[in-house]
Amino acid sequence: MKILTPVLILILFCFHVSAQDKKTDTIPLPVPVVIDPADTVLRIININPYFTIHVDSVLNYELRINKDPLNYNWYLKQAPVGVKLEKNGTLYFKADKSFFRSGKLKYDEPYKVSLGVQNMYVPEERVDTSITILFYSTEIAQSTVKTGVLGTVFNEEGDTVRFRIQCETGSFPIEQINFNSNIPISVEKPITKCNDEFVWAIPFDFIKENDTTRLRTVVVQFIGSDKFHNKDTAIVRIGVRPGINYPQKYQEHQKISQEMYNYVQNLKLTFYVVSKNVKSNKSTRATFDIAGSSTALAGTVVSTTATNPDVADIGKILPSIGLTLVPVKEAVAPAKIQEQNTAAQLRGITKRLEYLLSENALIGDRDPDVLTKTNKLRSELKTAQLQLIDLPTVEFEPGVNQAEADKYFNDPKVIKKYKLKVN
Repeated sequence: MKILTPVLILILFCFHVSAQDKKTDTIPLPVPVVIDPADTVLRIININPYFTIHVDSVLNYELRINKDPLNYNWYLKQAPVGVKLEKNGTLYFKADKSFFRSGKLKYDEPYKVSLGVQNMYVPEERVDTSITILFYSTEIAQSTVKTGVLGTVFNEEGDTVRFRIQCETGSFPIEQINFNSNIPISVEKPITKCNDEFVWAIPFDFIKENDTTRLRTVVVQFIGSDKFHNKDTAIVRIGVRPGINYPQKYQEHQKISQEMYNYVQNLKLTFYVVSKNVKSNKSTRATFDIAGSSTALAGTVVSTTATNPDVADIGKILPSIGLTLVPVKEAVAPAKIQEQNTAAQLRGITKRLEYLLSENALIGDRDPDVLTKTNKLRSELKTAQLQLIDLPTVEFEPGVNQAEADKYFNDPKVIKKYKLKVN
């Protein structure tokens, strides 16, 4: 009985422990409580940093803060024209086209708006921030090409045409410019973009001598295109008139002047020889005439005054001898009427060419009358050469020189001899 009692107590204890494990615990566990801290920092709870506004639309956006708005005031520090911010935080803007047409606002350009909110009772409590507004338009403004000149430009050969290619930028800027013309021309610099300069030096042979027209028009087109291949064309007409190539025409005038001068000098030498021959022949004929007259007169005197019959007979023969000298004179020194006329003609033409050479001299290397003067000298020289085309060849003696011929040509006696006499 003593041994059974402890065993029974042990069994009862184990049964009691097992019953307690199966029993539900009804005591609730403690629940952790999360306490929100007080929101004391002023902030804007619905800020939008970027606005994209279509033209002719209205922006009406209310900004909110995390505190009572009655104690706070909103303000703008920097904003584009037309943007308003009410005291209650309402951001307002009406994108009117007049702002863009007047140039106050531009499309596709971001504008920064600086704004803030401040406590009206606690000045230190404030928030400053900024947003960006961009305006866009679905309308496409055409970019255009313009030139520094309008309509038709008139120039002469040898001039340089110079003007700048300008662009008026629309929605999309012009990225490339090409040009073409109805007549192939060579420009100094290629035209590829806006603000390039068109420079064309007009050549002197642009208008050919056999062209019937005295004005040629060059039509130049400048074609600009943007990245979407929208094109605009500017047209310039250049009227080209014949010009004067002064360096070349100056050389031509110098050449024809030298040619005429050499021809005049040759004419003076010819005149000198012909006139000398005429003068020598005239002296010979005068000698024969004096000899014949003297012989005839001597025969008459002797035949009438002589007392000796033989002397009287000689006096009767002398007049016949004087008459005989006449055919001898014509045989030895015939009258050179043609040579006399030739000398007079030579002198007249020479004096005329000398006057024309002096009258048509250039006043400078860019004489505006260089063409007229050159053509005048060329025409007069050709006329003189045609007038003297039948002039016989004259052989100059070795002792004849140009200085002696010039001196003889300007001799007063010679001038008087060939001077026109009017009865």
